[in-house]
Amino acid sequence: MAAAAPPLLHLVIFPYMAQGHTIPLLDISKAFAIRGLKVVIITTPSNASFIVSKTSKHPNISLSIIPFPRVPELPEGCENTVDLPSMALLSTFVEATKKMKQPFEGVLIDMIADGHPPICVISDFFLSWTLDSCRSFRIPRLVSHGMGALPMAICKSLTLLPLITKPTTNLDPLELPNLKLPFTLHKANIPEGLLDFDPNNPFIHIILEGDHVGAFESFYFNDAKAYCLGPFFLYNELKQEAKAEKVQMQSYSYIKWLEKEAGSDGHTVIYVSFGSQAHLSDDQLDEIAFGLEMAEHPFIWVVRSKTWAAPEGWKERVKEKGLVLHDWADQRSILSHPAIGGFLSHCGWNSMLESISMGVPLLAWPMLGVSEQELNAEFIISGWGAGIMIPHRGDGGEKIMNVGRDVICNRVKELMGGGEGRKAREKAQALGIKARGAVETCGSSYKKLDQLIDQLGNNKNGKS
Repeated sequence: MAAAAPPLLHLVIFPYMAQGHTIPLLDISKAFAIRGLKVVIITTPSNASFIVSKTSKHPNISLSIIPFPRVPELPEGCENTVDLPSMALLSTFVEATKKMKQPFEGVLIDMIADGHPPICVISDFFLSWTLDSCRSFRIPRLVSHGMGALPMAICKSLTLLPLITKPTTNLDPLELPNLKLPFTLHKANIPEGLLDFDPNNPFIHIILEGDHVGAFESFYFNDAKAYCLGPFFLYNELKQEAKAEKVQMQSYSYIKWLEKEAGSDGHTVIYVSFGSQAHLSDDQLDEIAFGLEMAEHPFIWVVRSKTWAAPEGWKERVKEKGLVLHDWADQRSILSHPAIGGFLSHCGWNSMLESISMGVPLLAWPMLGVSEQELNAEFIISGWGAGIMIPHRGDGGEKIMNVGRDVICNRVKELMGGGEGRKAREKAQALGIKARGAVETCGSSYKKLDQLIDQLGNNKNGKS
């Protein structure tokens, strides 16, 4: 008589309600599902359709929808950070998620009652309150960080360890004990609020995930591990489904436009996008428009502003060279196209990783002061050598409110055709080869993912 097949392993994934945090967890959900695990993604009603659109082809992935709490300070129906009228409400939004604790635990209770206890919960670091729930059910919780390992180490260290030198100006160097960096760190690189430590600042507690001392002690004393599994989105690139998706993408108008711009040499088009959280003034958007026109390189520009109108006559002048998109665009399909030669970016971690993984150098323009974008930009340029910077600070390190068209034009020209740009492209292409190799069979990330699944499965079966 044949031995019974081992029961399927189930796990829960709970993304934070922001596109930049959700998308990587959807990618890792697919990687688990492809390996035969049953994945339950927890989300809210208004976020469900987006998640379904990204996961519907995977029968091993299902959704559990729980309500987002009504909070007077937030706009009605606000269930994603993209709906926040101001980033000043970020802490309020994160605090509101704590009221989801009871329905979250209800999902775990139902899975246990159905005989499918999850082998773990993977939740975003903004959802640190899920740790207490997981502990009460004796379910391992893994933390998903929406930033790279180095920026995260810097941010955590700044709030826990004394600085060797205390900076006074934005251009003063910072030196952290026992942290060797591939570039010189300056005060201007640090997310707002981390250096001027205020224990009453709710954002600091978000960064630290509550009881940081206990967390660090348990991490080291219990021989915990950090699993570096990315780039997550590349797992899907290796599968047959990705080939079908690429066929579908050929119908997108911007892909057809890129095909016409590809030319014989390729790498002629610069892609411009600043993510979903950056709010640029209409005046700044005008300067970008004129800068791109003056640079005379073909461009695709994603504009999310609902108030900006192109300067008079501009669209007519650039119609042969430029394509402006106001609707959603598949960034990965754009970056992977051979016509793309550079990416003018806000340096969010996902955008940076997608660009480098495709071998595309960056023109770095960090925008969100409370995020790690400045650190990412410095890492790209001074650490990896895979990009160049848009000068966005004055002589004293102060942030320039509006970067002028001449500056934008000159840096676009340098990235796309100058010596700095050529070196950055060579570095980006070499890093892209390494990134893609990491997720292939026997690659470092591929093996780490297998090790993680084995360890979680052994924990469920009572093995050490």
